[in-house]
Amino acid sequence: MKVIGAGFGRTGTKSLQEALEILGYNKSYHMVTLFTNPDDIKYWEDAAQERVVDWDSLFNGYEAVVDFPGSLFYKELLKKYPESKIILTVRDAEKWYESTYSTIYSFSPDLIKKIQLALTAIFSKRARNLLRVVKLNNLTIWKNLFKERFKDRDFAIEIFNSHTEDTIKYVPAHQLLVFKVEDGWEPLCRFLDKPIPNIPFPKANNKEEFKIMTAKFLDI
Repeated sequence: MKVIGAGFGRTGTKSLQEALEILGYNKSYHMVTLFTNPDDIKYWEDAAQERVVDWDSLFNGYEAVVDFPGSLFYKELLKKYPESKIILTVRDAEKWYESTYSTIYSFSPDLIKKIQLALTAIFSKRARNLLRVVKLNNLTIWKNLFKERFKDRDFAIEIFNSHTEDTIKYVPAHQLLVFKVEDGWEPLCRFLDKPIPNIPFPKANNKEEFKIMTAKFLDI
């Protein structure tokens, strides 16, 4: 593990994931990875319950991790991989809240899909694990992190800003990059000591792409 993303979802983490892979990092773990490989849920459940986590097995073949749920455990990951570099993706707090509210917070299978998942789960390990992923997100993000008060804009933004401040205090300055994806390649490549690619910086996972992607996750 060479790069750990400490930024919340909806701060450009999917764009960062793609950028890191362009720069040559061998696969970058993202929430999308967990939904695509729901068998990984056992590792994240261990982390959420503060049990011993076999991080090496989870991240076998990966050199970076970004987005939820990894960013919730950046301190634990930094202790496990002390030589790694930490990237804290940030954005305007109001825009972050609006984007999060209209995407990952509002993401919930409709009644028909919930019934389908529940029935399929009787026979399908994948469906059972997808339900566990949804449950994990509800626990770690909306309950533990935002105290079931995400609808309170001011409170959610306070948590967001506090996370930024805490990360800056916790991570040694030489290991930390506070990064806005709109700043593009230059600060990222300087921090990682990589040459700047001759292609535009990725721009991924807008609201429309998010809806399409989440629909695919639940297509079982």
